[in-house]
Amino acid sequence: MNQTPRGLNRTLLVIIGLLFTAVGLHGLLVSSLPRYAAGWRELAEAVGESVEYGLRETAMAGQTTSWIWIVVVIALIGIVLLMVGWIAVQGKGRTGVFAEAYFPGSGAEGTPSGPVTSTPGAVELGAAVPEQAVKAALADRTDLVSTHVSTWETGGDAGLQIKVQPRLGAAPLQVSREISETVQEIDAALGRSSLVVIHLAAGARTRMSRAERVR
Repeated sequence: MNQTPRGLNRTLLVIIGLLFTAVGLHGLLVSSLPRYAAGWRELAEAVGESVEYGLRETAMAGQTTSWIWIVVVIALIGIVLLMVGWIAVQGKGRTGVFAEAYFPGSGAEGTPSGPVTSTPGAVELGAAVPEQAVKAALADRTDLVSTHVSTWETGGDAGLQIKVQPRLGAAPLQVSREISETVQEIDAALGRSSLVVIHLAAGARTRMSRAERVR
């Protein structure tokens, strides 16, 4: 439900993996093939001489420092900013508002006691309301090790993500069905229907907990 750029992340992982694979293969060839190692040394020496020549030719007036280093520093700063931006977009989508509505007001209304003015205003339902309601509804269940509820923005609306860890031996289908019924009751109480994702997780706590069947 979050807005993590999974496609970009997978692309970066593939590129980084290929780079590390190429570096590892290069190191293996250098250490195992003398001809390859000799050719690599010649190439490295030629590239090194070209770099030194380029730095000398691009030296700033009255100085021995090349302006290329300024370009390198700017490029590194740009890469750092891109990495910070990439980190910032990971896991986005959490919201603190589950529902909100605005009432513009209807002006003065006549009543036996006199005119009544409907004041405009807004009503906001925080994310803690459905989260606490779901946790309270599932708190007495003995077939669940843990329950975590979070609210996410999905297509301009808010939805719930319910992550639970059933005990060892619990029936996953029945657990998810009963959680769905609980969510439907909460939606009816709140007067709102929303997208709900139920995630049944397994971990060390699940394996070490006492097995109980869902009743």
